[in-house]
Amino acid sequence: MDFKYVYKICTNEEWEEAKKKRKYEGSKKDKEDGFIHFSDKEQLKETFKKFFFKQKNLTLLKIDALKLKNLIYEQVSDGNMFPHLYEPFEISTVIAEYKIDLSENGSHNIPIEIN
Repeated sequence: MDFKYVYKICTNEEWEEAKKKRKYEGSKKDKEDGFIHFSDKEQLKETFKKFFFKQKNLTLLKIDALKLKNLIYEQVSDGNMFPHLYEPFEISTVIAEYKIDLSENGSHNIPIEIN
């Protein structure tokens, strides 16, 4: 597990709204759960498959985890540890943003520099 960066998958619309506000407040699912869901690099492929299969218009954010003051790694029902943030994050913590392409089979093409 790489503790230097975390990754957030969001819709293009959510990311555009966050850039206007200068902070990301979370997706509908994040708000329902009370925290912002992140993945580490090794978890991305499964996160895309489980929660975003065949979904278009997505942006992947690479975030400097060391700049997130209250990032917590918590165990989820399958036993894995996932990073969660219980507050919005400033867009200045975002190192890179990637528009995600959808393959013909419904899976997402994760940028090669992340794989």
